[in-house]
Amino acid sequence: MTTDRATEGLQIYIVGGAVRDALLKLPAGDRDWVVVGATPEQMVARGFVPVGGDFPVFLHPASKEEYALARTERKSGRGYKGFTFYTGAEVTLEEDLKRRDLTVNAIAQSIAGELFDPLHGIEDLNARVLRHVGPAFEEDPVRILRLARFLARFTDFVVAPETLALCRKMVASGEVDALVAERVWQELSRGLMCPTPSRMLNLLAEIGATSRTMPELVFTPRASALVDRAAQQGLPLSSRYAVLCLDTSALKALATRLRVPSECADLARLLQMMLPAITDQMAAPANEPQRADMILSLFETCDALRKPERFDALLTVAGLVDEAIKAARATWDAWLVIVLAVDAGAAARGAGAPEQIKHAVRAARLAALTNAKATV
Repeated sequence: MTTDRATEGLQIYIVGGAVRDALLKLPAGDRDWVVVGATPEQMVARGFVPVGGDFPVFLHPASKEEYALARTERKSGRGYKGFTFYTGAEVTLEEDLKRRDLTVNAIAQSIAGELFDPLHGIEDLNARVLRHVGPAFEEDPVRILRLARFLARFTDFVVAPETLALCRKMVASGEVDALVAERVWQELSRGLMCPTPSRMLNLLAEIGATSRTMPELVFTPRASALVDRAAQQGLPLSSRYAVLCLDTSALKALATRLRVPSECADLARLLQMMLPAITDQMAAPANEPQRADMILSLFETCDALRKPERFDALLTVAGLVDEAIKAARATWDAWLVIVLAVDAGAAARGAGAPEQIKHAVRAARLAALTNAKATV
């Protein structure tokens, strides 16, 4: 790493995840920089653009990377926003590192490549242990969520016993109740996109945080296995959320509480509705007249004719839940193609009256399905 004119002469360090991941030989992400011994005025004079709200953060004039002044923090209120920050030029690198959450995230690297590890984070990296930096961990409930997410991402790491005990204490004290819905969803959604999401959810359940942050969620062994299977197959967030909620009845309340995006909430709702409908359809005799109507009704209920991509996602997730559905996937795809191929315009023109258009279009689709069922 080399300096440039904007950073020349400054004490700057890469900190946090970029250093951790480099030591783990993982792909590099965004770099976080800390500046020691500087003032906001000095940063602006060098061309840095101030963007921080609660504490001074600046954008590099060329790279646009974020540079934060070294800071300390003191608890001044409830929740993860209840902090007072101090960013005087005398704040040291070690003081800045001590305010961080986990030892593996409290390692710094200088421009010359020298590592600074006053909290023994490298030892914990080598031992594959997630350990809190100090007592201040319990002042910020978001750190519980981040810890759980790291557990889902780093599948060979474990949580230090003393850190687990501290998390339980934070839940018991009510500190976790200060978490806002947006932050819970932000961390949950990121954890769901990790290699083993169940590890995050199992930890939150183990320490009692699930019942406090998302009490509607019913996290069962089946959901645990399915969400990991969805991750292994690289399915999108909406699909992972849908299988996570498979055994949860209060879907609307959960989605409202966490302000879940509509595509995730809709897929979870439709999956629960779709599974018994497919089961009923598969149980019906192949020559039963109503079977084609059951198939078309399912397409209509899931809005598959307007949103075939979403129905495709539903079939994929349903196949995770039920091997029989997975085995019949090609047949369902073929049926949908048949229905989509019907010329709705021609059927509408053949209707006797405007109020008959909807019925005529549906009858044409039903006829196409009925005639093709024997060959699919």
